[in-house]
Amino acid sequence: MSATLSSHILDTHLGKPAANIAVTLHRIAQDQNAVCLATGTTNSDGRVSPDHWQFETSEDRVLSTGRYTLTFDTQAYFDTQKLTAFYPQVIIDFVISDSSHYHVPLLLSAHGYSTYRGS
Repeated sequence: MSATLSSHILDTHLGKPAANIAVTLHRIAQDQNAVCLATGTTNSDGRVSPDHWQFETSEDRVLSTGRYTLTFDTQAYFDTQKLTAFYPQVIIDFVISDSSHYHVPLLLSAHGYSTYRGS
């Protein structure tokens, strides 16, 4: 059995979900190389749910224990807001340690961000 993954982005400057942000999921291999597993785009509620990931292969759907990254294309989002972003992308490095559900929220503004393990 494998873990599932979702994410949610809240634009703290506007106080609303951040829609249409491209998100990429990578697995970090033992040799530290990043292997792209899936891509997604936040919906109108700022979410990428487990069933909305577009996996590269069917084998990539298996999120086993290990290290992963989520990369958020924040530059394109802030360009649409006509804001200069200090962070053109946000990369969250995290570990999957069992087969439960992992939710990785991102609280975002043009000059800062924070994250935590959600539920």
